[in-house]
Amino acid sequence: MPSSSPVPHLSRRGLLAAGGAVGLGALLAACGSDDSGSGSGGGSKGDGWSFTDGRKKKVTLDAAPERIVAYIGAAAALWDFGVREQVVGVFGPTKQKNGKPDVLAGDMDISKVKIIGNAFGEFDLEKYAKLRPELLISNMYLKDALFYVPDESKDKIYKLAPQVGIKSSHVPMVEVIQQYAKLAQSLGANVKTKSVTDAKARFEKAAERLRKAAKSGIRVMAASGAADLLYVSDPDANSDLQYFKQLGVEFVKPKKVTQQGFFEELSWENADKYQADLIILDNRTQSLQPKALKSKPSWNDLPAVKKGQVASWAAEPRFSYAGAAPLLEDLAEAIEKAKKVG
Repeated sequence: MPSSSPVPHLSRRGLLAAGGAVGLGALLAACGSDDSGSGSGGGSKGDGWSFTDGRKKKVTLDAAPERIVAYIGAAAALWDFGVREQVVGVFGPTKQKNGKPDVLAGDMDISKVKIIGNAFGEFDLEKYAKLRPELLISNMYLKDALFYVPDESKDKIYKLAPQVGIKSSHVPMVEVIQQYAKLAQSLGANVKTKSVTDAKARFEKAAERLRKAAKSGIRVMAASGAADLLYVSDPDANSDLQYFKQLGVEFVKPKKVTQQGFFEELSWENADKYQADLIILDNRTQSLQPKALKSKPSWNDLPAVKKGQVASWAAEPRFSYAGAAPLLEDLAEAIEKAKKVG
């Protein structure tokens, strides 16, 4: 469940904030491009390209774009569906401090793309212009808001190339994956290759395994940890959790979600507000991991933590069959191993 904030639940929440720095750069230059709102898909050699995105906006170009800049999560999903050479730049958490790819980069070869921003609020407008983008692609967790595109500079960014936004919240994950497959196909990828069909078969098998495991009635809480707060995610807002719920997984549903609607913020003193047999914990760079949470007495006192029933959660899933199949398998395994705590 990718939140609407770039800092995940930290991601979701940060997201909304809009942070941004971005050197204003005088740039409107470089990049001749089409009006914002247009995008591209399908056909090559002068057939024209069009794609209707999550804003219900039909984006059109004279030909399928060959120079795409995308949010790293979007680029990673498209990579799995075979869109690779066209992606020339990315933004969002791509490279860790040690130089290794961020978890959000999936299986991408990040050495092949120009990173124009590596954190929330970072989007180098000048570097973007120099890439001569023909299309900008990102997820959308909030209505009509492209994830990780800084609000304060979005107007300048949008003048340089049309955009495609893929709705990534309040709909089940499988629908988001299908949209990425459709977008990839419009961009010229063959989504019937063995690697894609094998990944889809694995995804479907994993979904059935999770459906079966969920019958045990294990109660799951999806959460993100921060220094001062524990974020409890709403399974109806997050696309992955919504899909898991459709498969029968019983989730804690927070009662007092924030205005954006993705999670409830709990002080560590109130971390025991909800009872769960299993906690799945946000694995993103911005979230505190189990080792760091050991310093929180209230975390250690949670029944699921005492039982060692804490599993990793890709709170911002990669919307491809290859990216999502392991998530289903991991959750199924965690539920299979868990015992009721109360």
